[in-house]
Amino acid sequence: MNSSAESRLSALKNWLHGIAGSHGLDIGSLRPASSDASFRRYYRLGTASGTAIAMDAPPGQEDCRPFVHVTGLLAQAGLTVPAILAQDLQQGFLLLSDLGEQTYYQAIQAGLDDARLQKLYRDAIAALVRMQGASTTGLPAYDAGRLAQELAVFPEWYAQRHCQASLGAAENTVLEETFAALIADNIKQPSVLVHRDFHSPNLMVGAAQENPGIIDYQDALVGPLSYDIASLVMDARTTWEEAQQLDWAIRYWEAARAAGLAVPDDFADFHRAYEWMSLQRNLRILGVFARLSHRDGKHHYLDHIPRVNTYVRQVAGRYNVFRPLLRLLDKLENRQVTTGYTF
Repeated sequence: MNSSAESRLSALKNWLHGIAGSHGLDIGSLRPASSDASFRRYYRLGTASGTAIAMDAPPGQEDCRPFVHVTGLLAQAGLTVPAILAQDLQQGFLLLSDLGEQTYYQAIQAGLDDARLQKLYRDAIAALVRMQGASTTGLPAYDAGRLAQELAVFPEWYAQRHCQASLGAAENTVLEETFAALIADNIKQPSVLVHRDFHSPNLMVGAAQENPGIIDYQDALVGPLSYDIASLVMDARTTWEEAQQLDWAIRYWEAARAAGLAVPDDFADFHRAYEWMSLQRNLRILGVFARLSHRDGKHHYLDHIPRVNTYVRQVAGRYNVFRPLLRLLDKLENRQVTTGYTF
């Protein structure tokens, strides 16, 4: 542990000691719970009634206020989210109720029979529909500018840094036209609360709660209706074949229609919309995972790049407008160039 991390842990322990009596905390039981792609760190510790989670979000790198705000919005909508037991926003510390130790991703990795898997995902779909009916008060817009900013990591970090490719004028034009088509389509969609990472690592399995427990929602925005279902069915951490993607997407579409959400009347139109949304997301993820490796030394994210690439190709290969992107991907990955289209 470096000196900065040691200093943060010491400050966290001091804060917890200060509130230990009122919350029945066992500071000696403090242990790492998880970390994520940001600077946030999570610790689990014992309490008089079970366990709790301490979040460390260093000010300057992270801001606890969006997490606190979105927690309130989701709790008001009846979703299972951590209760905020104590907070020190100036220092960047939160004490949260514990939603359990097993994520959907961990449960899948441990092995689930299909009946249990389908039940968990039906629960996730129901929670997603409920979340999309939540208030969006105070949330920033997931607008064209933000979508474009996110896509910029693909040429910089994936194409140039990770694949060590030098993009020429024609190839940059392909990306510009691809990004413009995606963004124009994405922003036409009805707007709802968007979690932005509604997938298996952020959904918790809990014996004493309604599934799923939802975490890691501090970056929520008001944006395209299809974003979170695209995250769920084209999970960057778990491979789902197209038949399974379609099954869950249809279940979501039916539930969303029943709830009065503004999904298209024809599932074929919705299918195209969420696939295009997934292409925006997964091009961004390729850039983000490359950046996490090359800039931040978190090389395990590279393990997921082949899966994300498969999702990108699934969509790019289905729609003629993305054929030039497919050829560019062939070049980046040193594949035999697909015939039938040119820059």
